Parts: sequence; structure tokens; C-alpha cells
Amino acid sequence: MIETKLTELLDRAAERTPVGPPPIEAMHAHVTRRRRTRVASAVAVLAVAAVAGGTAVIVRPDPTRDDSSPPIASTSPTAAVTPETRLVGIGHAAIAVPEHWGMNQTHCVTPQRDTVILARDGHLCAIARPVGVESVDLGRGKPLPMFGFTADETIQIDGVRAERRRTTCSDDGGTEVRTCSGGVRIPSLDTWFWAESSTSAEEVDRILERISVVPDRVGVPPPPYAVGHGAGTGAANYAAELRRLGLTSRTRTTKSPSYTPGDLLAVSPAPGTMLPLGATVTLTVVGP
Repeated sequence: MIETKLTELLDRAAERTPVGPPPIEAMHAHVTRRRRTRVASAVAVLAVAAVAGGTAVIVRPDPTRDDSSPPIASTSPTAAVTPETRLVGIGHAAIAVPEHWGMNQTHCVTPQRDTVILARDGHLCAIARPVGVESVDLGRGKPLPMFGFTADETIQIDGVRAERRRTTCSDDGGTEVRTCSGGVRIPSLDTWFWAESSTSAEEVDRILERISVVPDRVGVPPPPYAVGHGAGTGAANYAAELRRLGLTSRTRTTKSPSYTPGDLLAVSPAPGTMLPLGATVTLTVVGP
């Protein structure tokens, strides 16, 4: 009897509750909203934390993790893009970094100041990472072997499956500088991010929380090889890559006795810049 009356009350409450259309536009907000889910145990006990208007949830637990290790995914609020930050990315995957960060600021392959890295310098020498330096590498395919990326957990970023490498810390080559690092790989977008900090593990987590999937923008791709390679086909190959990504190209020619006609010397905007689909990238190409 009680169960029947309870069912009737629930049905009446449901009839009085207005149900609007699903918030599609809000679901697609590319930076300010994110949903992640954390599975706290094999029996699906959920630990939910508020994150910038959404929830942070990890979908596969790491049975080897203990409470003393750095967090695999921080639950602090996701940083929105502000006038003090800019988006840098590859394809439709991007990360918001402080505006003052440089690009490829490395020496002897080691970051020397806060920077985004699409390509590290090739100087083979030993140099320590300064204290208080943050960096994030971006790349395609598999993360560089030097990072030792392994997937500790599976997360979701804007509804897209991603793999998370837990944040760990170690001393930097016998120096007193302690460096923490962690990474994220998005297999379906063929993109990865690797964050490092000589400040703290929490800073690595904050950096990686700023990753987003941006369907209406695409990153200017880095040239696939060094300037001067490709026997004069660099510009043509790069223009084809731009078309594949949904961008257009404009060519500016210049004389250079050091390179072969058709070599790609520079691109503008710089690689990593997130542009609207259909935007134009200017190529500086060696002319005949």
C-alpha cells in the first residue's frame, strides 16, 4: 500500500517538473565547461568534485596508486582562457598557457624559462633546469621516448577519451633541482601533452587541467621537417597539410642562395596558433 502511494506521488511530481531541451550549446563550450568522472573502486563508487560548472570524473581506477603519490588528476577548478592566457595546440586539441610563456625556449634540450615546446633544440650538452620553470610539450603520435609515457588512468576531456600519466617527481640528474612531470594523450586526435615543473607536482596538474578539445579551431601545424629538407617540396607538402586540416595558404616568395626553390622558410601565424577553420596561413617560400 505504502509503495503504491509513493509511486503515485513520484509520478505526480514528475508531471509538475518542467523539462527543457538539452543544453547543447553549453555542452559544446570549448574551454569554460568540462566533465570528468572518477571511478573510486571496482564497484563504481563515484567521487564527484565540482569543476568550473561541471564535474571531474576519472573512468578507470589505478589499483597501484596509494594516497601518498601525487594526484593523477587534480580536482581544482579548470582554468578558463582569459586575457592573460592564450590557446596553443595541434589539430583540435589545445592547452591554455599564460600569455608570457615563450615558444621552444630550451637550451641543451632543457627548458630554461616558462615555455610551450613544439620542438626542442638539438644541442647535446648538460645543463640543469632552473628552479621555478614550467613547460608543456605538444606532439603528434606517440609521446617521445624520453618521457616514458605510460597510461595510468583513462579520463575524458570535453567528452573525448584521453589517457593520463600520473604526476611524479625526481631529482634532476644529481642536481638539487626537483622536477615533476606528467602527461595526457588523446588517441583519437593523435595528440599528446607533457607537462614539467621545477616548482611542484600541483603545478603540473594545473597545467594539464587546461587541455581542451576545440572543434571550431585548428592549430597551425609545425613543419614536418627542418627547413631546407625535401628537395624543394617543403612548401607544397605543407600547403597540402594545411588543406587537410581545413586551413588555406598564401605564398610569399623570397630569394635565398642557401636553399632550394620551393623550400619552406617560415609560416605565419606561428605553429601552435589556434585558428578558425578556413583561416589563412602565410608561407614564406624560396623562389626561383
